[in-house]
Amino acid sequence: MHQLEISDLITAVDPHSGHRLPVRRAKVIQQLRESGDERAARIVAELPTDRDGVLDPHAVDRLLISVHTELQRLSQELRTGARLVHLLGPLLTAIRSTTGQPGPYRLVDVGCGLGYLVRWLAATNALGTDVELVGVDLDAALVGEADRLARAEGLACRFVRGNAFDLPEAATVYVSTGVLHHFRGPALADFFQAQASSPAYAFCHFDIAATPLAPIGAWIFHRARMRNPLGRHDGVVSARRAHSDETLLRAAAVPGIRALLYEPRGMANPFCTTLRPVIGVRPRLEAPLRRALGRNALRMVGPEHLAGTTR
Repeated sequence: MHQLEISDLITAVDPHSGHRLPVRRAKVIQQLRESGDERAARIVAELPTDRDGVLDPHAVDRLLISVHTELQRLSQELRTGARLVHLLGPLLTAIRSTTGQPGPYRLVDVGCGLGYLVRWLAATNALGTDVELVGVDLDAALVGEADRLARAEGLACRFVRGNAFDLPEAATVYVSTGVLHHFRGPALADFFQAQASSPAYAFCHFDIAATPLAPIGAWIFHRARMRNPLGRHDGVVSARRAHSDETLLRAAAVPGIRALLYEPRGMANPFCTTLRPVIGVRPRLEAPLRRALGRNALRMVGPEHLAGTTR
């Protein structure tokens, strides 16, 4: 059966107002049991509620911050920031040379969580002083903690609660890590279409590589490195829900965007690859991006490269 991530079920936000909605524990447990995941149902059954059976929002916030703190350690160990810069550096070089605009160039991290990626970029200044760094998330508690950490660290970045595609100032580049697998069916193409419909020049989204070894590797790693039962559960389910290379390229190939995959399954070591990015650029940016990547451009392929492969 289709598995669900607990973290997707224990919070809810009104899509129009952004206000938090009550979540009944019994309903979440029912959803998990209907999906065949009794272990997840037991985890949720331990969460506190009020007398009406609504999950305690403060307890949920503390739990999610704890889980995302462990995820931050995972990002550090996987060197996610450096891997993103490996592509964003050439991508911004292509944008600067092609558009001729002096900046600032606005990078928006979609579903930023605790904002580790944005804070790492701000701390290292790896992309240059002409890049404005913005993290966006629908979860107010995570955004609040990200903002607190950034202020404590004295970093030049900001965090916003809301929809990343409804910001008053347009993004130049959208990025994310570990977000794509949360979108299922038509919602995945809608996610990419929202970016194609914006003034943005490009996007770069890292997510779990869908290899046969991914769920096994996720189980081993999360058992060894994650203390929270929810984090352990969702980490393994995330690997099982990862989209195939073909699915990502089909969804990202929306009008006005040239979809590209960096290090697709056929080019990567299945024992080492944990994350890989799908990239989207305005068509006129592909050639300058390839020039800026140099020999690494050989590791970047479009949908035609995967034509005829098994889905």
